[in-house]
Amino acid sequence: MQEVQSEKITWINFESPGADDVLYLKKNFDLHPLVLEEFSTPTIRPKAAEYETCLYLTIHIPLFDLESRTTYPGEIDIVMNKNTLITSHTKKIPQLADFFNELKTDPAKRELYMNESPGALLRFVIEMLFESCFPKLDHISEKLDYIEKEIFAGHEKEMVFELSLVKRDILNFRRTMKPQRSVLESLIKTDYRFIEPELKPYFQDLIGTNIRIWNNLESTKETIESLEATNNSLLSNKLDMTMKVLTLFSAIMLPLTVYSNILAMSAEIPFGRNPHGFWIHLSIMLFISLFTMTIFKIKKWL
Repeated sequence: MQEVQSEKITWINFESPGADDVLYLKKNFDLHPLVLEEFSTPTIRPKAAEYETCLYLTIHIPLFDLESRTTYPGEIDIVMNKNTLITSHTKKIPQLADFFNELKTDPAKRELYMNESPGALLRFVIEMLFESCFPKLDHISEKLDYIEKEIFAGHEKEMVFELSLVKRDILNFRRTMKPQRSVLESLIKTDYRFIEPELKPYFQDLIGTNIRIWNNLESTKETIESLEATNNSLLSNKLDMTMKVLTLFSAIMLPLTVYSNILAMSAEIPFGRNPHGFWIHLSIMLFISLFTMTIFKIKKWL
């Protein structure tokens, strides 16, 4: 458990809360049993619920796993009463930890962000989490630029896996961000006791930030789909060219195979006793090849 205090607000942050942490909350904050249960169990969907002694929120923020190279949702449980903001998360969220440490070590920032109410601090926390999404989106855009460059450099096969990774990353990002809007809308439309009416325009602005993130995701989704279609088209074209070359090679070799089989069936091979017989037959086969290629050229099959 970590704690930072100002004259008006206390912010308590739990990372991977255990049974002792839940017991601490039960003793000191008189929380509803459902809220305590939420702290110890994962919540798939974001939610907002008001209880007699607190307001409970669950939001998800996209996080990136370097090993699997994919985005996954990081859950943050938030409890708020008159003068306390409590956050809890099982996954490490660097941007939240950095923001918390800044408030703890910098009195000026503590005065800036913690001089009003827990609702105002909540607004700053959500804003910080949403703003942290844009560098991730920039990284995805850079990856798309790299993939585009490699595709047109002739590395289509190598980019098939990269395209799949980025497409999965965008899909998980979208799946994480879209449901968060419903929580923000509930903070605006519902008159929660612990959210001051004058804060509603600020949460409306957060919805605008969420929409900007979503529009950026829509753009990257369209881009990755276009790149994938282009990559598949180039791969298909290369395969068609390979099959065409193999087919032409087989068609050119077919008359030579027939000619050699006819010679093998003859008891007396023409020019068999001629000292230059091998070169004569080789010249005939070369003439047949050139004749076949000339026909293909005339028919525009080459």
